Amino acid sequence: MTSLHSQTTMRVMPREMRLMSERIFSLSSLPKGFFLVVGDFPMYSQKLGLGGFALFERRFENFKLADPARIAIAAEDGNRITLDAHGEHAWFVLPAAIDLFGELVARFGSAELAVTGAADAEELAIAASLGGRNGLSVTVAGNMLKAVPATATGDVGTDDPLLWSLIEEGAGIEVDLWWRIYRLAKQALATDSVVSRRHAGPMIVNEDGTVTGRKDNDDDTDVTFLAARISEREKAQPEKESARS
Repeated sequence: MTSLHSQTTMRVMPREMRLMSERIFSLSSLPKGFFLVVGDFPMYSQKLGLGGFALFERRFENFKLADPARIAIAAEDGNRITLDAHGEHAWFVLPAAIDLFGELVARFGSAELAVTGAADAEELAIAASLGGRNGLSVTVAGNMLKAVPATATGDVGTDDPLLWSLIEEGAGIEVDLWWRIYRLAKQALATDSVVSRRHAGPMIVNEDGTVTGRKDNDDDTDVTFLAARISEREKAQPEKESARS
């Protein structure tokens, strides 16, 4: 993260935005696989000048009760589908919309999708940025989404210009908002303790210093500071006290 010229705004890069989003979504009722799919949407929303992370913060309590399985097809006529969100958030509609577009465009050459009952429906505008990497050109007008085929080049800058802009420039976020998001995301972390420190990352450092899990030959992780038994550390403490006295 680097500061922008404004003292009230900071530039946040995709790594940090994705990390915070994943942690916050993990605190919701969303299925584990599903919240990984929607992790980029707060970031895209922020870059597009939509609700962004301020909306993410406001809707957090609602997301605790989210149930994307309620989203269903209400009507279907050839390449036209009406998707009823049943009050679920627009971000949670987008994965289904893109999947349906892929099927309909493959069958009919084009597709139209009307979304009803979505919370914060203006966020459906994100769909226009998601089509390119899926071989689609998507346009959005209110709650009406349309798609036609497009060539996926494999080049991020061509297929997903918004993501490429985020990678190059990040997104400007109000400082106080970002630190509130940071504190909210910290709720997903385990309470700091000797045990939690030994279990951090893709491996477990046992009390005797042996490692369970990743054992890469080029792993340069220094676990010696965790290897000493607690009793040994406690024994060393009185010796330090005696030396000071």
